[in-house]
Amino acid sequence: MDKGSIPEGKSQKLKAKKLKRLWVITELYYPENNQTGYYLTGIGEGLTEIFDVKVICGQPNYAARGTRAPKREVHKAVEIFRVWGTTLDKDVLIYRLINMLTLGISMFLKTLTKVKKTDEILVVSAPPTLPFITALAAKICKSEYTLVIQDKYPETLTAVGKSRPDSLFVKFLNKSNRWLYREAKNIIVVGRDMRELVKSQLTSAGDGDKDNTPIEVIPNWASLEEIEPLPRDANPILRELNLLDKFVFLYAGNMGHPQDIESVVACAAELKNDKRFHFLFIGSGVKRKWLLNEVKTKHLTNLTILAPRSRNEQNVFLNACDVGLVPLIKKMRGVAMPSRTYNFLAAGKPILVLTEENSELAQILDEDKVGWYVPPSAPEKLLKKIYQIYNEREKIKEMGCLARRIAIEKYSVETAIERYKKVMK
Repeated sequence: MDKGSIPEGKSQKLKAKKLKRLWVITELYYPENNQTGYYLTGIGEGLTEIFDVKVICGQPNYAARGTRAPKREVHKAVEIFRVWGTTLDKDVLIYRLINMLTLGISMFLKTLTKVKKTDEILVVSAPPTLPFITALAAKICKSEYTLVIQDKYPETLTAVGKSRPDSLFVKFLNKSNRWLYREAKNIIVVGRDMRELVKSQLTSAGDGDKDNTPIEVIPNWASLEEIEPLPRDANPILRELNLLDKFVFLYAGNMGHPQDIESVVACAAELKNDKRFHFLFIGSGVKRKWLLNEVKTKHLTNLTILAPRSRNEQNVFLNACDVGLVPLIKKMRGVAMPSRTYNFLAAGKPILVLTEENSELAQILDEDKVGWYVPPSAPEKLLKKIYQIYNEREKIKEMGCLARRIAIEKYSVETAIERYKKVMK
């Protein structure tokens, strides 16, 4: 080493001092690799070129539940601070609320002690209380924050029937959201329909220049580094289940309230004597028990339910089909954009979607021709579309090649991170 050279570790420290500091505030981060953890980790690591990135997060409690990560560590040039919070069973409502409360208090206190006036903050919208806690801490620290909205509340609650649109609770949340949006430096959303919804809520307050918070659309990306098209006849799941001669529709992911699984099951019931079709479900969630009961009571031998698979197996299970399923219930336009959409495209699979017109999903299908969509809660239209897809199945291979190309050209991590850099600069 030359006398005038600087050791690598010291050089990195000097570089960090020259960069503005960015705090990523998120419940889930590495080694958590569920949807939020995976994307926030990618964003944090991707922004290290223009920021000194630091993270405040909790211990893993989802896909990596049971892992005890260090309270403080550096991973891929990002310094991570993990705070205490209960990690009770999140599927029990009261336990989930306790987790949110304890973690929220810890993250609020850590933010107050770490964030300086010149720092920037990037906070994600899940859990729903986190952005408000962070915004309050940012005001106290006199720092600015950018809000990343992955899911919209209270709209999700009203869509699944957990709250009435005219309830005091929903009105309070809507008013609180307007404050949150107006105080943000930037808002990043995952779909054009979500931008439209957020913009309408911002302008409804009528507070002049406070309504001009920039709203940028940055879709989540496909896991192209992990997923690629694989030969159908070699797929171990299709072989194990003896489905190589069937036309398979695959649902993979959380079986939650926002998913219109009911319409898919209604079609499976209509087709149970048609040996050409099979429906494959992989995942867990609140609707899984109902689904298991439907299969048993209606004798749906054409519907198979498998346990959740780990993220490192998704290249296998996403290729275990001819067409991917992305079914959403009514009133989800502008509320969420399922990231599994992009991973089906990465696997070279066209998608059959249940969604409302002009949603982000519908716009993608209209623009890129990588699948089909029908309205939610319309099983008769879904059944008709299934027959149409089968009768035109010679187009599947060509659509699959197009899906893969669209994933590479429009939904790569590199494309997303460049857009984040542009917004955050």
